[in-house]
Amino acid sequence: MSQRVIVVGAGVVGLTCAVRLLEAGHRVDVVARDLPRETTSAVAAGFWYPYRALPRERVTSWAATTYAVLDALASPPEFGGSPESGVRMVTGTQVFAGTAPEPWWVAAAPTLERTQEVPAGWTEGWRFSTPVADPAVYLDWLAARVEESGGTITRLNLGGLPPDGLVVNCSGLGARLLGADRTVVPVRGQVVHVEQPGIEQWWLDEAGSTYVVPREHDVLLGSVDVEGEWSRTVSPEHTEDILRRATALVPALAGARVLRQKVGLRPVRPAVRLERVGDVVHCYGHGGAGFTLSWGVADEVVSLVERD
Repeated sequence: MSQRVIVVGAGVVGLTCAVRLLEAGHRVDVVARDLPRETTSAVAAGFWYPYRALPRERVTSWAATTYAVLDALASPPEFGGSPESGVRMVTGTQVFAGTAPEPWWVAAAPTLERTQEVPAGWTEGWRFSTPVADPAVYLDWLAARVEESGGTITRLNLGGLPPDGLVVNCSGLGARLLGADRTVVPVRGQVVHVEQPGIEQWWLDEAGSTYVVPREHDVLLGSVDVEGEWSRTVSPEHTEDILRRATALVPALAGARVLRQKVGLRPVRPAVRLERVGDVVHCYGHGGAGFTLSWGVADEVVSLVERD
């Protein structure tokens, strides 16, 4: 039965939940203090990788669902893909200073190949293909799908969750207020965009919070991981550190011109909260994995909305 649903939050999780609810026949209005391009999702790497999100079993399941959807979006148009989504499949390597342990989320990804073809200073790694999106393009695409399906997206600075009707709370860090949940904490991240010197694969060293993600017109470098930090001001010291670590991982970046820098606050929680309490479905605390878990959690949100 069709219901009116208010989705609070216009980041990647909120928009994806809105899309799935509209596809299921519900009437959906998205309300948020920050519009899609102003959210933490717009700062993110747009890189599929389960990071700072628990519990492992549920995260693996949500990540597997999301991988399949994003892989399909990255397919050629003649095979049902949507190039306008800005999603591509990119091959890369996660590196380790010692033996590369099997990732706990391995069931969510295609076959991983162990490799010793890693930069100096690392021992071995896992090589695999993963979806990568340009967040600005992808968020615009999601927002367009919401509106084309009859949904709305409205800027609204809420002091609490809407008191009437069915609500899906995808407010991220806002859940500290809107969900009265002080277990949600900010983990500050910073990214540096540099000119594209011809890099075609991504690189990741999770131990050092370092990643290099190539895009068509630039390369995204990250990051830092500062728990409890609310500042959104770019730190020159962090920029220098990110450039140093990224260049050690990918020497071809040496001398690449910095184009811009951004800061985002990841909404981290001891475990993702995805449950229904009365007329509210809570869906927040995705840490650094909102893009990675979005379609999986959205499917579960629909099932909770339609629960008797």
